[in-house]
Amino acid sequence: MDLELDGLDVHFDHTAVAAPRIRDLLPIYRDLLGGRHLGGGGDNLRAGYRTLQLTYGNGGKVELMEPLAGSTFFDSFFELTRGRGGVHHLNFHVNDIGAAVARLTGRGYRLHGLNRSDPRWQEVFLHPKEAHGVLIQLAQPGPRQPAEERPALEDVLAGRGRNGNGIPSP
Repeated sequence: MDLELDGLDVHFDHTAVAAPRIRDLLPIYRDLLGGRHLGGGGDNLRAGYRTLQLTYGNGGKVELMEPLAGSTFFDSFFELTRGRGGVHHLNFHVNDIGAAVARLTGRGYRLHGLNRSDPRWQEVFLHPKEAHGVLIQLAQPGPRQPAEERPALEDVLAGRGRNGNGIPSP
């Protein structure tokens, strides 16, 4: 259904859940609900968080996120959630981030966090005040190398994922 982005290819990709520790999320999202880590994940050193994704039988995905040591990235989010965390954002993939930005700003939506520096992942966020309290991430995934290594869950938690800082998760 094409309602807001005038023919731009948009599809829902995942829900992101943040907590002070990814290890606290695994008993629910992996063990209880059956999510499987298919490899991948790592650190965003610039922003200050670690992430990995679990997939489910129907193709749905949940991204698990935690702050890196010393990071303030989630401070206001954890303040709102009384330190427990919860759903952080919804992610939608678009085929042209530039066109998505142009269409949304042309309609008066407030965007923030536009990042086009990594051809593997370009993103922008629709402010929660524009989306009834929900942070919406629009992302244009880029090409990956066919033989690119996808770290195991244990490696991501040990700080050895993509761009890992070498510091284990708490």
